[in-house]
Amino acid sequence: MATEKTMTSETVFHGKIINVRRDDVLLPDGRPGTREVVGSADAVAVVAVTENREVLMVSQYRYPAGKEMLEIPAGKIEPGEQALECAQRELEEETGYRAGNWRDLYRFYTSPGFCTEQIHLYLAYDLTAHNQNPDQDEFIEVIKIPLEKALQMVESNEICDAKTITGLLAAVRYIEK
Repeated sequence: MATEKTMTSETVFHGKIINVRRDDVLLPDGRPGTREVVGSADAVAVVAVTENREVLMVSQYRYPAGKEMLEIPAGKIEPGEQALECAQRELEEETGYRAGNWRDLYRFYTSPGFCTEQIHLYLAYDLTAHNQNPDQDEFIEVIKIPLEKALQMVESNEICDAKTITGLLAAVRYIEK
């Protein structure tokens, strides 16, 4: 398998949620190359399904996209935190629900051509209502959407968030088994 060897690495930006670095690499054929890498903590995303086959979604304004988006609950894994712990925390913080049962579905890279972020995707069910406690900079509306309608919204591009699309399609596979 062809690989690339890092020759030098320089951090060009260090931010609150991402770091950017420029790496000089040796390509598989021996030529030099440059790679720009966005470093980001891994994250979780949760498809939480009620006993009535409704999905808990969050609607929030996404500045980079410049619009309100409908998504499954998600968040960054804190240092020292396990992925499942983070999923449980994020589900309750963002939606006010806890789940009695969890299924680890998949892990996937969000954009492996330039970003290190990997998302751990979970299916959560046997939900009970508790207290919503979003982060101070999160302005979230929780919406329950029938699973079938959410899938239609994917097909009509009303839901256009990659982790949400992946999560909904993955959840259907396991729910209908």
